[in-house]
Amino acid sequence: MRIVTKAAALSMSLFLIACDSGNEMAAPSPAPMTSPQPAPAPVVESAPALVVESAPLTTNDDSLLAEPTWAVLFSGRDLVNFNRTGGGNWQFVDGYIQADTGEPGFLVTKGAYTDFQLRVEFQATAESNSGIFIRCEDPNAVSAESCYEINVFDQNQNPNNRTGAIVNLVPPATSIMAGDAWNTFDITAQGRRVTVRLNGTVTADVEDDKHGSGYIALQYNMGLIRFRDARLRPL
Repeated sequence: MRIVTKAAALSMSLFLIACDSGNEMAAPSPAPMTSPQPAPAPVVESAPALVVESAPLTTNDDSLLAEPTWAVLFSGRDLVNFNRTGGGNWQFVDGYIQADTGEPGFLVTKGAYTDFQLRVEFQATAESNSGIFIRCEDPNAVSAESCYEINVFDQNQNPNNRTGAIVNLVPPATSIMAGDAWNTFDITAQGRRVTVRLNGTVTADVEDDKHGSGYIALQYNMGLIRFRDARLRPL
């Protein structure tokens, strides 16, 4: 039998303790505790820049004659560029102005013009009697004698003065019925020459020197008449 002395047993005990301590020192350290990271914020795309269109040019005096572009005389919202004369129950409806009862009357521009191109959209019935007057000498006395009157009157008993004519000056070159639809008058006055186009068709083209400059007037005379989008370009 092998006898283990007390010294040998003590040496063995110290050896085992040293081995256990070495094992503990070699064990990896636990990972440090970290706080949870917040989720990344969602990417918000910026809204496209708002494009603001410039307001249409308007005029109420002769200063328009210095402008090279079209000016809006009437856009269906207000009558800032016109005075009312005579009768007519003028009222705004859905972006246009209309009259259908009352004594005859006019919407007359506050400015007087010489050479220009005028575009006006209108709607009438076959029975309507109306017109567009240009180069009117007196804004308070508008008539076919003191202005050039471009007529809107499909059923005029005198065919020479029906829609598209310049009253008492030149008959319509072609007969166009304008009732119950939106139509466009394109009127050019330059020097002695006055040209009228109705929906793109020339209805009058004449040279005359009775009226060289003046006001523009939109007429209510009989029936229903509507006007919208009146624009003028100086020449």
